[in-house]
Amino acid sequence: MLTCSTRPGALGPAVSDWLTETLAPSALTLDVTLVPLALGDVRLPFLDEEEHPSTGVYHHEHTRRWSAMVDEADGFIVVTPEYNYGMPATLKNALDCLGPEWAWKPVGFVSYGNTSAGTRAVQHAKQVVTTLRLVPLGSTVAIRIADATREGRFYPGAPHGEAAEGLLAELVRVAHALTPLRERGRAVAGPVTGSYARRLDPDDAPQVTVLQRCCWADEAVSNGTLAIPALHESPHQVRAWLADWRTTGLWRDGRLLGMVRTRRSGDDLNVGRLAVVPDLRGRGVGRWLLRMAESAGRDCRRIVLTTGAASSRNISLYEGQGYAPLPGAADGGVVHLAKAVHA
Repeated sequence: MLTCSTRPGALGPAVSDWLTETLAPSALTLDVTLVPLALGDVRLPFLDEEEHPSTGVYHHEHTRRWSAMVDEADGFIVVTPEYNYGMPATLKNALDCLGPEWAWKPVGFVSYGNTSAGTRAVQHAKQVVTTLRLVPLGSTVAIRIADATREGRFYPGAPHGEAAEGLLAELVRVAHALTPLRERGRAVAGPVTGSYARRLDPDDAPQVTVLQRCCWADEAVSNGTLAIPALHESPHQVRAWLADWRTTGLWRDGRLLGMVRTRRSGDDLNVGRLAVVPDLRGRGVGRWLLRMAESAGRDCRRIVLTTGAASSRNISLYEGQGYAPLPGAADGGVVHLAKAVHA
């Protein structure tokens, strides 16, 4: 939450304090963290970097510090006055100092002023933020100073609080919706157009559960058994192993297309849960994910994996990538395969 005015005695800090207190219960319910930040405390000079901000190359410590703050956030609430039909220079400069850190994040405005309640500053800012690929919200909070102050003290009405809660709710929804766009810009490009890979974490358990049910149904048919853990694990159980294994997921437009997990055991790298959605099979996605997994085992002696003894498609894939069945390692309807890691 950015407080933009740096003028001594400005109303902005009082508005931000009220906003922080008002939104605390909603933030707890929505599982988000509000971080109040005053641009006056950041102490950014006017843009003084030699490189264009779009490059993300910064030579000054104050710019690198500001970059880290913005990069860590998933969305912004801007508390701004209106100065001469526009936003304050502090906000314009803070926006102009950076480039890629702003992209694909929502921004909501809480404005204050006299005749227009600061709305002209918001309209001015929206022209700028969209160029930086920030996504302005439809919800706003507009405060007319004469209606919200008495004897120099800030006393907003109940409608202001309701509007603020609506703004936060929309900010969170849009931030979640934009997550794939933010991730795609930072992650490894995948083998399918528009796809990207990133490490999965426990919060991805619902999507992983759906992928497993989808993919291991065929395994159940091929092996003539429903006794396959991936078919029966609950999201809670999936969440537990996601915290224990290093799992790579392939995504596109918010859909989990495939995954593979790895875990070190002595000199071995164990690979498992290699899965690709049925509509993308036969397009090299499984081989690509397997190579991603193998890259974590460069300092291991061998890579070991397991599949159903009747899973001919899987066995053919693994043997084609240099794996061989381990002698005497077929048991319980599964086959264990391994390949040596060459330094």
